[in-house]
Amino acid sequence: MTRMESPLALFPEARTDYDAFLRQQLATQPHNVMTHVLGHEQVWVKRAGAPHGVGRYRAMAVLAGLLRLPVLRPVPNPGGEAAIATEVRRLADLAARGVRVPEVLAVQPNGFAMRHLGRVGEEAHSLGNAIDRTLRAGDPAAVLALWQQGLDALTHVHRQGACLSQAFARNMVRDPSGAVVCIDFEDDPAAVLPLALCHARDALCYAHSTAIYLHQGGLLPAARARWAVWAAQGSPDMQAVLAASLRRMRWMRLLPASRRLGRDLQRVRAAYDLLRP
Repeated sequence: MTRMESPLALFPEARTDYDAFLRQQLATQPHNVMTHVLGHEQVWVKRAGAPHGVGRYRAMAVLAGLLRLPVLRPVPNPGGEAAIATEVRRLADLAARGVRVPEVLAVQPNGFAMRHLGRVGEEAHSLGNAIDRTLRAGDPAAVLALWQQGLDALTHVHRQGACLSQAFARNMVRDPSGAVVCIDFEDDPAAVLPLALCHARDALCYAHSTAIYLHQGGLLPAARARWAVWAAQGSPDMQAVLAASLRRMRWMRLLPASRRLGRDLQRVRAAYDLLRP
């Protein structure tokens, strides 16, 4: 989520009219996603962007078919007001299931307002950033603990019969208490894919976004053991999808572990090294 600071906005402390504030900001703020201060609290306003085309999703579907990897089947994000409606609906559903997500304060067809996940004036850092900073600080035990926290968050979501949208570590935010809050729900994988496939997709997204840090810290062996325990607790259907996907990803072991072919391929190779039996 783009982080843009807005000018200070002060509303009466007795009762904030979030609906009026949202209407004003949707009409005037220069960026689609901005943060604002209202008295003693901070909120985010997210406005609908332009609708998305479908060409790239068709290409991804063809690639998933060629690779025989259903877990790579694309989940369309239509953009525009449809994406806003999907995100608001998903936030309400996940909150009702006991999943930590941002609190929605006001909704309009072309945007919504939600409460900031950190303290006023302070950035709420993603789990990915937290892992990266901890790795640079030279604390491998803390890196593993943070990484495990993301796995535990996935476990909780999956046990509620739900899934995330893009379960990358950048979409898991740590609040001031250190708890993980999940963000970014403009698409709904469960609307187009079986739940077991959605859960496996969550797992692969998380592995792809975090394994590079484990590789850099020499933590892959320890993390691989933890991953095996985590995966064994998933549903039999999810385990079957993961096992089939890994068999068809064996070619990834041939990728160089160095940065010769770029960081993206390095992430892919590190993820395979984490997931392989």
